[in-house]
Order: sequence, then C-alpha cells, then structure tokens
Amino acid sequence: MNEQLQPLKKQPRTAKSTRSGTQDDVVYAHIFDAILEQRLAPGTKLSEEALGEIFGVSRTIIRRALSRLAHEGVVLLRPNRGAVVASPSVEEARQIFYARRLVERAITELAVEHATAEQLQELRQMVLEEQACFSRGDRGAGIRLSGEFHLKLAEAAKNAPLVSFQRSLVSQTSLIIAQYESGSRSHCSFDEHNRLIDAIESRDAERAVMLMMHHMDHIDDKLNLDEGGASDDLHAVFSHLLQTKKKPGRATPRSA
Repeated sequence: MNEQLQPLKKQPRTAKSTRSGTQDDVVYAHIFDAILEQRLAPGTKLSEEALGEIFGVSRTIIRRALSRLAHEGVVLLRPNRGAVVASPSVEEARQIFYARRLVERAITELAVEHATAEQLQELRQMVLEEQACFSRGDRGAGIRLSGEFHLKLAEAAKNAPLVSFQRSLVSQTSLIIAQYESGSRSHCSFDEHNRLIDAIESRDAERAVMLMMHHMDHIDDKLNLDEGGASDDLHAVFSHLLQTKKKPGRATPRSA
C-alpha cells in the first residue's frame, strides 16, 4: 500500500477533527489536539518536511503554526536544529502546576460570578462526552475533552487574558502528564467536573474553589516525574489525516 497525502481542504474529517480557518489555523489546531490527547510525546522532533507532507501545505504555513505553538510554550524552536515538542523539566513542571493552580482558582471564582445557564449546560454536555469517550476506551479524546472543559470554564469567567494564559497552561499540563504520569493512568475527572459545575451553579465560590483545588491535587498526585508516554512518530500521530491508496491489481476471486 502507498500512503497518499492530500491537501487539508480535501481531507475528510471526523466530528472531533473538523477544523476551519486559514491553513495554519488548521495545522495549529491538529497539533494542539495531538498534544492535548497525549498522542505527541515530549521531545518529538517536528520536521517541517514531514508535517508539510502530512498536512499537504507549504513549510511557510507549518512554520507559522509551530511559531504559535512555541508562543504557548508547548513547542521549542531551536535555531538551525528545527522544532521539537516541549519536554518540561521537573522544575519547569512544578512551576507550571503552581501557575495552573493560581489561574484555576481565579477562573473558578470568576465563573461563579459570571457563568450563564447556557455556559453551564455546555460544560455539562462536555462532561457527558468526556465520560462517553472513556467508557468506550477512547482515552485520548477523553483527555482532550477534559482539557477543553477547563478552557470553556475560562471563557465563562469572562476574562480574556486568563483564557489566553489558561490555553497555554492546559496544553503544557498535558505534556507534563504524558511525560510524568504514573500508575494505571486511570481517569475520573468527569465526576470532579460534575461536582464543580454544581457548586458554580449554586454560586458557592468557597466550595467551587475547594473542589477545583482537590481536582488539581488529584492530577498532581499521579505524577512521578519518571515516566514517558505518547509517540514520536509524526505519521502515526496524524494517521487519521492520511488516506490510503490501494495499488490497482487483479480482483481477488471469491471463495465458493
């Protein structure tokens, strides 16, 4: 079999991978999702040539997408050596988690003040989708939805700088978990997310913050600063974007 690489605009998409915007928006979104789903291993070299072939776009577009990801701290641009997925050190991981705690506390307090009934319903729907992903064994999509839950909560806080900062922290946290998470890699955030929504809906700021800090403790407790995961094979990570072209040949006769 030969792999046929198609331009992005002609790629068939599943519901979770539908993207809109400019070509670099699309490339950025797919790489961002791959990081959230922990399909891209920390330290993976992001070859412009390979990514250009995978996404069917020019290196200029790839560079723009990688530059945006570098600005968010999840890609490292190395002069004359190309880009790699960030690989946070132990000390960097601690600093990121400390910042994440501060931001989550502020977001939660503001969400108690400002979240609308419609936004809370959207959050509940995300939790249902997250739970469904884990129930059917799609751990990557479940992890991505868990991260997107925190981004949606940041939007409900109605503070634009916090949304931008949170986007960077959520993706960096996903890299840290992929690099350092230990144990059975079980995931039960949807239960914690539901309780958090209940507290926000009841406008109980003290309980909502307590639940968010407990949620962060739960993530932190699963890190052993020792283990790796994900993959460093770009074609494997983005295989859902590639179409397989079968070589023409004689039809296989049916058995009687």
